Amino acid sequence: MGELKALKARYEPWKALVADIDELELLHQMAGEEKDESEGKGIESTLKEMGARYEKQNIYELMGGEVDKNGCFLTIHAGAGGTEACDWSQMLYRMYLRWAERRGFAAEELDRLDAEGGIKSATCRIDGDYAYGYLKGESGVHRLVRISPFDANSRRHTSFASVYLFPVIDDSIEVDIRPEDLRVDTYRSGGAGGQHVNKTDSAVRFTHLPTGIVVACQSERSQTMNRAIGMSILKSRLYEYYRQEKEKENEKFAQEKKDISWGNQIRSYVFQPYTMVKDYRTKTEMGNIQAVMDGDIDPFIEEYLRFAWSNAQK
Repeated sequence: MGELKALKARYEPWKALVADIDELELLHQMAGEEKDESEGKGIESTLKEMGARYEKQNIYELMGGEVDKNGCFLTIHAGAGGTEACDWSQMLYRMYLRWAERRGFAAEELDRLDAEGGIKSATCRIDGDYAYGYLKGESGVHRLVRISPFDANSRRHTSFASVYLFPVIDDSIEVDIRPEDLRVDTYRSGGAGGQHVNKTDSAVRFTHLPTGIVVACQSERSQTMNRAIGMSILKSRLYEYYRQEKEKENEKFAQEKKDISWGNQIRSYVFQPYTMVKDYRTKTEMGNIQAVMDGDIDPFIEEYLRFAWSNAQK
């Protein structure tokens, strides 16, 4: 039923658009035959609105991957820049949460490591139709340039944070995880949550020995729940790892191994001496940086999807 619902959501808007275009074409022919120029502006306005509907619907056609329709796990790590980078990581984290909120997607924090000025790292799960398909292009290093609020001399600082996206894997996709390949550590959760959270070993960390992938979860009071969530994250990470290995897209996977510093960024966010957000892959730019930080990142997401699709056709 879920698959049928998803197919209808893809098909029915196209069907409606085709019907509306046929109706508009008929109206145009009738206006031409009757030489009625008063219909011109109305037809032009309707055609523009249909163009916007077409562009919106066409974005879904750019997300045809096996797991593009799934939810995703989003992880952010602070990089070079100290306190400034931790603050930047928190700003990015808020940006993606606001983006999810704008779309009506559900976001749940699964792991968080606070640091002076912001967060050292954080992982959340975002659930919604095509959440992974939309956000998969956000993986990479993000650079911030601004006058630092932590600098008494008000100097300009550059800081970095990395963003990683992994699909939520459902039961229809098998990922083999052998028990002997796992190291499981339990520890006490940090932060708010009451005495139970802070006084029992409820947090769980999985290390997948063959790949070196490490995931952790401390969002739940129960160790059993944290184990289940942690395994779900690990399954998603391994799916992405093996997919990229199978397709020999080592360059994409190497992003996770790059330094979170100069020369590796996919996008820059400049607050001073001017305001500009620029994506280095698609050359997309936006001057309204406050809107971007409030979650208005669809222009970057959509342009990357077109960019990736175009490259795939070559």
